[in-house]
Amino acid sequence: MPSAEPVASRDELVQALLPGFVPAGTAAPLDTAVPRRRVGEARRLFHTCDYTALEHMLPGLIADLRQAAHDARATDAFSPLLATAYQTATSLLLKQHDQGTAWLAVGRAMAEAERSGDPLILASSVRAQDHVLAREKHTEQAVALVRRTADQLTGSYDRRSPEYLAAVGLLLLRGATAAGGGGNRAAAEEFLSEAKEVARYVSLDRPDAWATFGPTNAALHEVSARVALGDVGLALQAAHLLMRRRIPVPERRAALWLEVARAYSRQGRLAEGHRALCVAETCAAQDVRRPAVRDLVAEMAARDRRRTLPGLHRLSRRLGVPA
Repeated sequence: MPSAEPVASRDELVQALLPGFVPAGTAAPLDTAVPRRRVGEARRLFHTCDYTALEHMLPGLIADLRQAAHDARATDAFSPLLATAYQTATSLLLKQHDQGTAWLAVGRAMAEAERSGDPLILASSVRAQDHVLAREKHTEQAVALVRRTADQLTGSYDRRSPEYLAAVGLLLLRGATAAGGGGNRAAAEEFLSEAKEVARYVSLDRPDAWATFGPTNAALHEVSARVALGDVGLALQAAHLLMRRRIPVPERRAALWLEVARAYSRQGRLAEGHRALCVAETCAAQDVRRPAVRDLVAEMAARDRRRTLPGLHRLSRRLGVPA
């Protein structure tokens, strides 16, 4: 019997996101140092794909930040932290295929980002909003949103901080993903080209809060865009080059192998696709258990009508989607 804990955690997260009241948190510190560390830990849990722990952590974190922001309402010191917490909640909810609650979370992220007045926090919140738009198939709006926002931030990269470069680069990569998903090849190519230009000014792929932007992640998004556009052969060529690189973030390593699995599946190469899924599971087991991947596994297993790949069917049963 499935545990009731995930449902309870989801309910607590929804409660923490609801407007109209300040939830009772466990603490309301006016110093931002401890909350900043907690927000960093939430981001770490996301990047390591520990979604269960993150779902347990977020309600209390958001409640405490809202209380602290309420107590310090004369300043906007907590708005950047709240915006980042809401962005993280949005990313988690999208992983869980809960678009309805993701809209609530991203609306709060945008409000706090605007309150903060920080263009980098705003760019990150726009990126989260764009992700929700693209997931709901509003790809034209998603592409236009990234274009408008990026046009206000791009340029003079040699004088920008790593945080600035990461915010702009990740926004451009989100635009490439949205364009690729909508079949807009020209926009996808343009966003990828711009993101690669930004990545030239990033010295390495760092395992910290801004880790998910750099040359490697730009290349990984190119793989994703190629798969979405149907350029499966080109996607696999790019992926094979990435397999030789060190990818420090588990969520990004899993993303690579999941795109490889999708590409192989598109080509009808189910055995290779199954092997890629197994590698992804070793990178981040919880990421393979999210709904989008379970759908992919179910579809692949259903196509193996003669059951020539027993390992694929074992995986589908383990994920609760037997063919």
